[in-house]
Amino acid sequence: MKGTDNFKRTIQDYLEVRAKTDELFAKSYAKPNKSIDECITYILNEVQRSGCNGFEDDEIFGMAVHYYDEDNIDAGKKINCTVVVNHTVELTEEEKQELKDKARNDFYNEQLAKHRDSMKPKKRVEKKVTEPSLFDSL
Repeated sequence: MKGTDNFKRTIQDYLEVRAKTDELFAKSYAKPNKSIDECITYILNEVQRSGCNGFEDDEIFGMAVHYYDEDNIDAGKKINCTVVVNHTVELTEEEKQELKDKARNDFYNEQLAKHRDSMKPKKRVEKKVTEPSLFDSL
């Protein structure tokens, strides 16, 4: 999972929990003209405008809530960047199993490719030996 996807998931999880526990926010979160992708764009633009490189979780979550609370907010242009989330992501058992299976398959395919390469006949490189000629220039 890329860092930016992890960031998006972290924000979305926070907003969904908040909407379940805060009726007033739940109304804002349900607005049809709002989306998580645009919310992320808004946050990234706010972070860029600030000129800072690090933020507390609450600051970022506050920006996300602000985006949903405000009706006439400009999210700005999409920004191509990578976001680093500084906490551990808990994977579900299903996600862990999928990653294990993928690692096992990748390893198997890598070993199989090595074995196939070792079984291929080696190409011989013939060295041409030239004998000196009596007619070559002295």
